[in-house]
Amino acid sequence: MGGVAALARELGHQVEGSDQAVYPPMSTQLETLGISLSQGYLPSNISVDCDEVVVGNALSRGNPAVEAVLDAGRRYTSGAQWLSEQVLPGRDTLAVAGTHGKTTTTTILAYLLQAAGREPGFLIGGVAEDFGVSARLGRSIAVVAGKALPPSAPAGHLPPAGEGEDVSILSDRPLFVVEADEYDTAFFDKRSKFVHYRPLVAILNNLEFDHADIFPDLAAIQRQFHHLVRTVPGRGRLIVNGEDEHLAEVLAMGCWTPVERFGFDPSLEWSARLVQQDGSAFAVLHRGREVATVEWSLLGRHNVLNGLAALAAAHAVGVDPAQVAPALAGFHSVKRRMEVIGQAQGITIYDDFAHHPTAIHTTLEGLRAKVGDARIVVAMEPRSNSMRLGAHSDALAPSLDIADAVVFLARPELPWDAAKVIDAVRGDAQAVADADALLARLGEVARAGDHVVFMSNGGFDGAPRRFLAQLS
Repeated sequence: MGGVAALARELGHQVEGSDQAVYPPMSTQLETLGISLSQGYLPSNISVDCDEVVVGNALSRGNPAVEAVLDAGRRYTSGAQWLSEQVLPGRDTLAVAGTHGKTTTTTILAYLLQAAGREPGFLIGGVAEDFGVSARLGRSIAVVAGKALPPSAPAGHLPPAGEGEDVSILSDRPLFVVEADEYDTAFFDKRSKFVHYRPLVAILNNLEFDHADIFPDLAAIQRQFHHLVRTVPGRGRLIVNGEDEHLAEVLAMGCWTPVERFGFDPSLEWSARLVQQDGSAFAVLHRGREVATVEWSLLGRHNVLNGLAALAAAHAVGVDPAQVAPALAGFHSVKRRMEVIGQAQGITIYDDFAHHPTAIHTTLEGLRAKVGDARIVVAMEPRSNSMRLGAHSDALAPSLDIADAVVFLARPELPWDAAKVIDAVRGDAQAVADADALLARLGEVARAGDHVVFMSNGGFDGAPRRFLAQLS
């Protein structure tokens, strides 16, 4: 929603907004853009002369602001619908979908297109450090050179691996890269947000069960992903994780678009070969031929796949991987994705937007590959709706196996027994009831040489920077 507000401001609109808790880095971006922010959902926070209200998907019926908008008969829409009507027309959209890695992969793709001189617009679910913003309109581009496109696949046909090889998508339209979320659109539109975007190119990064507050099972999420697949035109491209069985099941429901698969398997159209085991360097292979080498600051096999998917998507719109891969040496990812916020007393402190056990495990796995035998201490807050509902409680302890110590923030309102997770954690683990107790415990546990990782997809009561200040 912060990115949507930024785009509206760039289009020349006067923009104001409110949220229950507005915190950095998004609050800083919005204030810099001259967007006024209000805390809480008071009807009085909506100006009487407001022309349109864009409603975020976190709000439901019964919310005071929502009820005031409905009672007054105001014009309202969702963020996804506003984007599809006000920004995406006239642009070729590249959408990045998946349970994990959406924000990072979207940022990498925008960065690669920028390195190729394509000046893309983008909407990212975080502040991209290399751009300094989470969204921008971008500008028009020149016609992309490439070969003729193959005809669209017949209805119901599943394109085999490699169909449409070495063909870029011709267009003189500007490009727009969007993080394509499967969460529902708004209280009045229960479709996944990504069905609004109608992409020309879609990355399907991975698929696991998540969002237990709105999806009853994995099959329900797969149906939404197939709705996205249905919207990608025959002249477009699907860039799909070829090692994800759940995505293979989605494509088997029907596919009308050329598919290029990626992964570590060298038989796939796009594959990666690790040069460094921590993922900081890898070779890129296209149809078995090495076409580029990436050396960058990101860690972990999951980020190798994120980078590989972005390179494949960029190639689909005419960008040569060999030309832009060297630029990734200067890539700085997104704030709150293993962001090093500082060092004090020999302790390195990270802020990470963790939301799912798989993401927790792969992130810690990448850090372990980098730091070797150094101690890893995790401060964990189960903040996402699925986490708070306990949908991932059984998988949490195994996801933390790599950590040497864990301090778990189990707020009193947590509806499940955190003690079971604590007892099952391999390393030293303790639960605390609030952020103050967590910081006190970290002060006792952390020592010189440690890597302390704060993991939460919320504000965490400012704990990461409070801990840095505490050490300093």
